[in-house]
Amino acid sequence: MKVVSLKDVDKIRPEMEGAKGVLKQVPIGVADGSPNFSFRVFTIEPGGHTPYHTHPFEHVNYVIEGRGEIVDERGEAKKIGRGDFSLINPDEKHQYRNSDDSPLVVICAVPKEYE
Repeated sequence: MKVVSLKDVDKIRPEMEGAKGVLKQVPIGVADGSPNFSFRVFTIEPGGHTPYHTHPFEHVNYVIEGRGEIVDERGEAKKIGRGDFSLINPDEKHQYRNSDDSPLVVICAVPKEYE
């Protein structure tokens, strides 16, 4: 068993082409012996965004704080905010954007192989 506070997890600036103002934390993952899932937390700074990308696995997201939008494969933006969940299916093109003046913080659950 592992219990960890997010405030105790290091933030790194991942090298992701097309990303701007993104920080990543991994509170539960492969290093902890998680058998199936990794939980990542992305903090997207005001005006920041993730790459507009696809990947071959689903992921489930939950907004901890802030407001922003998810751009879908048609280029349409859907508003998101604290308390919202989203499901991104395999190979579905998407991008998270912070359209607010405070950080957008999102939990991202993925298969452990894609941590």
